Amino acid sequence: MTLFVAVTLICLLPCLHASLPVMETVNLTGIHDWGNRFEGMLVFPIVEDVYGWEVTVHFNYPVILQRNAETTINRISADNRTYVLVNKLSDGSKHNHTTTSMTIIGRYNRLTSDPPIAATAALVNLIHDGQVTPSTPPAVASEKYNYAEVLEKSILFYEAQRSGKLPSTNRIPWRGDSALTDHGQNGEDLSGGWYDAGDHLKFGFPLAGSVSMLAWGLIEFKDAYAATGQLDNMYDCIRWPLEWLMKAHTGRNELYVQVGDGDLDHHFWGRPEDMTMARPSYKITEDKPGSDVAAEYAAAMASGYIAFKDKEPAFAAKLLTHAREIYAFALEYNGTYSKSLPQSAAQFYGSSDYDDEMCWGGAWLYLATGEDKYLTHSKNYNHPGTSWGQSWGNKDIGCKVLLHNVTGEDRYAADITGTFTNWMPGGNVPYLNSGLALRNEWGSLRHTANMAFIALVAAENGLNSAEYRAWAKSQIHIALGDTGRSFVVGFGVNPPSHPHHRSSSCPMMPAPCSQEALSRSGSNPHTLYGGLVGGPSREGSYKDNRQDYQQNEVACDYNAGFQSAVAGLKHLSITGQLS
Repeated sequence: MTLFVAVTLICLLPCLHASLPVMETVNLTGIHDWGNRFEGMLVFPIVEDVYGWEVTVHFNYPVILQRNAETTINRISADNRTYVLVNKLSDGSKHNHTTTSMTIIGRYNRLTSDPPIAATAALVNLIHDGQVTPSTPPAVASEKYNYAEVLEKSILFYEAQRSGKLPSTNRIPWRGDSALTDHGQNGEDLSGGWYDAGDHLKFGFPLAGSVSMLAWGLIEFKDAYAATGQLDNMYDCIRWPLEWLMKAHTGRNELYVQVGDGDLDHHFWGRPEDMTMARPSYKITEDKPGSDVAAEYAAAMASGYIAFKDKEPAFAAKLLTHAREIYAFALEYNGTYSKSLPQSAAQFYGSSDYDDEMCWGGAWLYLATGEDKYLTHSKNYNHPGTSWGQSWGNKDIGCKVLLHNVTGEDRYAADITGTFTNWMPGGNVPYLNSGLALRNEWGSLRHTANMAFIALVAAENGLNSAEYRAWAKSQIHIALGDTGRSFVVGFGVNPPSHPHHRSSSCPMMPAPCSQEALSRSGSNPHTLYGGLVGGPSREGSYKDNRQDYQQNEVACDYNAGFQSAVAGLKHLSITGQLS
């Protein structure tokens, strides 16, 4: 059992970690006091594994400490009696059942008749973060897994991905303000939004695609969020990136689609709060068009309009204005953003065509406005036939479902059912022994989760309802634990504890963090609640290994369809249709 000594620290300077448990308190010992100069030792017993540490030392006189080999002076009180020392990069890890010591040398002034120098020190283990463990909603007998808990934690995952100035309601104590100076090529404010995955890039294309899928899930299955007490949190969840998408629209035919350099970012392993590398921004224009990414932004804003129009009409109206302008930009200036901006996101989120996004964006604008021109555009950009699947770069099946919902035309129904014939057992999508449909082994679970959500929406509109709902449930349940383990961080049995995610792998600030955190064998210090990891390989294997970004990274687009599918299952549970 780990024993913490209860100590109240007097904060004579900003206390970053006053809420964290103090592991040990000790006195300065072995003191040599020469009247105006002293030397002593602090020796701490280590009663648990330590990863990053902070020592607050309080002296009975004002002192000037000499820097030492073990620590960095982080903060000093105004009266020079209290110092906060933080481990250096090479000395952050300590093992249970050992001791750690540090030499304290300093200068001070006292009269001969005054008491000698003395000090008390408290050590805080910065592997702890003070995050409140989310309360587990009551279980529902008809649900094998607690869908309410999954929704709550998935929303927390998106809060952990926030960039910019965090709100006073921030629920992630190990995150702080970051990338406040992100800006456009003419100084436009581009702070805010979400970091893409385990890195600190802001990629507009998958970000907007994630928002579209999340907003669609909220529109279709709003009752699930209301019944689980997550409706307000869900509105906050999608409002954060929607605000950034509007910021990124800096001119009628000008749209920022990326902040950060992929190579520079991926050579940095640390917290976003500590970034110092250059963060260039990239935009599409009339000369460098990107109909794919523009139409995706329009889809996100149009779906966001539908979600917010009754709750916040003024905010919704702004979204719709931007959506109209951006879609018009995409229509007039055709091109893929990968070709226009080959130095930006092309190597990470490349796009080969824009027809699927134009179809998708047009359909969402028709749903938002009822204007026939958008339905015509959507139909014109639709490609008849079956679809590969739904992903950040392929909206074909999503558009077909929207068109079928709007028109009821058999041609769209045929393409949807044909697609799911391919995805069901016996089709051309391979299956693992676990029963997981594996379209692609890079983030295998997200592709299947996306299609599970699409299946649930199609079922709501009368397409093979029983079969599609059963299949969707089986696929989502694999992610939640049907193989004997969960693939959702902080949820269920044996969940991943080593996600490929920089900020959650670092100790609490101000302890330093570096590439060593990537290869460290211990669990991430912070639980990245709700993050869906990539999932099994083509062979069906999975290792909870932080260094394996193919199987163990998390991303905004991974959770989007997954969360919306879970909302769909909760809707079925609420309405008595879950079987």
